[in-house]
Amino acid sequence: MAVFATLFGRMAGRLSPKHVAETLESHVGAVPNPLSERSKNLRPRIDGAKMVKSVCPYCAVGCGQRVYVKDNKVIDIEGDYDSPINGGCLCPKGAASYQLAMNERRRTKVMYRRPYGTEWEERSLEWAMARVAQLTYETREETFRERDEQGRTLNHTLGIGSLGGATLDSEENYLITKLFHSLGMVAIENQARI
Repeated sequence: MAVFATLFGRMAGRLSPKHVAETLESHVGAVPNPLSERSKNLRPRIDGAKMVKSVCPYCAVGCGQRVYVKDNKVIDIEGDYDSPINGGCLCPKGAASYQLAMNERRRTKVMYRRPYGTEWEERSLEWAMARVAQLTYETREETFRERDEQGRTLNHTLGIGSLGGATLDSEENYLITKLFHSLGMVAIENQARI
């Protein structure tokens, strides 16, 4: 205990207001620390990059992100400090958005597995869009009901449902909802409400 008290007493004496500058110079170096030539010429990684505001692709909170682009390539993603939702803070998944966008193992082609198949096949985006449209049309035609048993008007299908994503803006959600209602869909939900 005596050793601790002696050590603490010496430290307190060195950190008193009259000794602070001397202590900093002797233990840290000249204040302010001089910059080397290399340090003077260093620039941040985002220097010269274009900043584009975006929304985190994960949950329904809608956190703002700043995406930095240089030479048509994403070089960094960080929280948007101007966002009233997250104030620049991101959760671990949001903070890893750069790894999602720039992952060399990320799939960039449509992968299709036939019913009862065991192997994945690479298909074109045009093929996938036509396939989704065809299956939507067929399912709607098979499950569409104009009237119920009492003759009341229904004009709906219970064979198709939609779960919207949280990263869509209000206008996109409005258009998607209008499209699905025009098909007679009833089961329309959005991730933000779950």
